[in-house]
Amino acid sequence: MMVSRQSDKNFHPIIDGIHLKTLVLGEATLMTEVHLSKKSILPRHHHPYEQTGYLLSGKLLLQIGEEKFEMTRGDSWCIPKDMPHQAVTLEDSIALEIFSPPREDYKKYLDREAAGVE
Repeated sequence: MMVSRQSDKNFHPIIDGIHLKTLVLGEATLMTEVHLSKKSILPRHHHPYEQTGYLLSGKLLLQIGEEKFEMTRGDSWCIPKDMPHQAVTLEDSIALEIFSPPREDYKKYLDREAAGVE
């Protein structure tokens, strides 16, 4: 079991204009909060994780496979594992994303202070 408290600290840059922190980590899932600055670009990529997301604020142009979606506050998505995808940030945005299985490369971004982990 893991519980994490809200905190605006401990975000890590992953590329220009995109910062994230891992909020909680479980056996089958990992949840992140992602802050994306207007005009930032998450390049086309794929990974062996199913990725679900929820846009808390802002606006994104999300491409999943060959389909494009303009996402606004309250919209959500599910990207199958190994599916190419990318995003262009149209406004400053905040997204909540969950990966299954947990991303090994995002475990290091766990907000240990907010989660009470030493």
